[in-house]
Amino acid sequence: MAILILGLVLFLGIHCVSIVSPDGRDRLAKRMGEMAYKGVYSLVALAGFVLIVWGYGLSREAPVMLYAMPGGFRHLAALLMLPVFVLLFAAYLPGRIQRAAKHPMLLAVKLWALAHLLAQSVTGGSLADVLLFGGFLVWAVADRISLKRRAAAGGLRAVPALPASGFNDAIAVVGGLAVYVAIVLWLHAAWFGVRPFG
Repeated sequence: MAILILGLVLFLGIHCVSIVSPDGRDRLAKRMGEMAYKGVYSLVALAGFVLIVWGYGLSREAPVMLYAMPGGFRHLAALLMLPVFVLLFAAYLPGRIQRAAKHPMLLAVKLWALAHLLAQSVTGGSLADVLLFGGFLVWAVADRISLKRRAAAGGLRAVPALPASGFNDAIAVVGGLAVYVAIVLWLHAAWFGVRPFG
């Protein structure tokens, strides 16, 4: 469990710099240099991600069970997951979906995390599940609140993006749903050993 916790601290911690100190990212980047900052940021995030995957895998060998959800909740989880990959595509493809969601990546993370907390009718909810999915859910909510405050204070930088178009929305929907189907039917079981629909 310690490896999972360390991974979460590293991965979510580095992603919390702007939440904790809105100007902290810019000050660090200026002090270190933009490329050096991005390099360190990427290495810390990658190390955290590797530790999360490793630690979560280890925790499944001797799980500490906390709760179980009714069987029907896995269908609710599947429904919540339906827009997740569409939103992930839309985060990088400006269009109506991105405009309506405002921050599609954070919305995708919140839906993914909540869905996985509710889907524990298949395997049962363990301490590792609560730490992993609950940690990402708390981070996404905190980051969304932080973004609202930074926008109100005029502290958000414009990020270069592709021009908005309806074609981007079509790509997001088709691509997102294709990834969803592939994960539900094959990849989730192959990668994680759990079939979403039993």
